Amino acid sequence: MRENTARRKDYDVVQSVELVLDEAAEAEVRRQWELLRAAGLHPPGAGHRPHITVAVATEIWPRLEKTLEREDFEPLEIRLGGLLVFGSRSPILVRAVVPSAPLLALQHRFFRVVQDCPGIPANIRPDAWTPHITLARRLRSGDLQAALDAVARDKDLRATVVGIRRWDGDRRQEWPVAQGREP
Repeated sequence: MRENTARRKDYDVVQSVELVLDEAAEAEVRRQWELLRAAGLHPPGAGHRPHITVAVATEIWPRLEKTLEREDFEPLEIRLGGLLVFGSRSPILVRAVVPSAPLLALQHRFFRVVQDCPGIPANIRPDAWTPHITLARRLRSGDLQAALDAVARDKDLRATVVGIRRWDGDRRQEWPVAQGREP
């Protein structure tokens, strides 16, 4: 059966493999989203869950699902670090995830599974990946200082990656690929 590899024009519609956080870390990121929302900015919507994207393509072929599910996964300690700004026309505010050898190895393993899928952006490749959690999107240049003021006082945070999920942007659905134990 031939895979559909047609290029999509809507680059916001993606297929991804994502790391999910423990309850305490997720609650802390949601608190930061609320601070940004209160400042009139654009954090991810109510249906979103804090995550770290490790692989993305315009299409992840269905035949790869079983391969993703067979990947070994153990909960992984990480540290959420300082703020970063991606882009300049429509900046995105993110909280850095401090790279560690185990985190980089995990990203590389999952990227390898989807590396031949269509529409993989250059910044997700293992030698160019910047692990992060999105805090606010579509910032206007005048909003950047307000966004920084809203969350810049927050300190680094220890967290645990407790699971891997798949996100299907076409259907707006998520499902677990691997689940570890909560710490």
